[in-house]
Amino acid sequence: MAKIRMSELMNPLTKEELHELEEAEKRTPFFDDDSPEMTAIQLQQFKRMYSEDRTKRTVSIRLSKNTYDKAKTYGKGYTAFLSRLLDAAINDENLVRKCV
Repeated sequence: MAKIRMSELMNPLTKEELHELEEAEKRTPFFDDDSPEMTAIQLQQFKRMYSEDRTKRTVSIRLSKNTYDKAKTYGKGYTAFLSRLLDAAINDENLVRKCV
């Protein structure tokens, strides 16, 4: 089941939409050929993948306005993009020397 925070919505929900969500939350999941229930092994793999991703560290860095604005143009997930970009850059010895 996917979850989203209310703060992630672009527009506030109407009363009708809120009511629909509340009713949907009360329903039991329905599994079929298109969306079968996950097996215990699949669930274990899913949890393991999630915990492996937690090897990343949260840090605060200062970016120039220009760099920040450019990164944001890549849309949602731009922080993951910046992380991958730093991973690639830090492994390029010539680039590291140039920036130090």
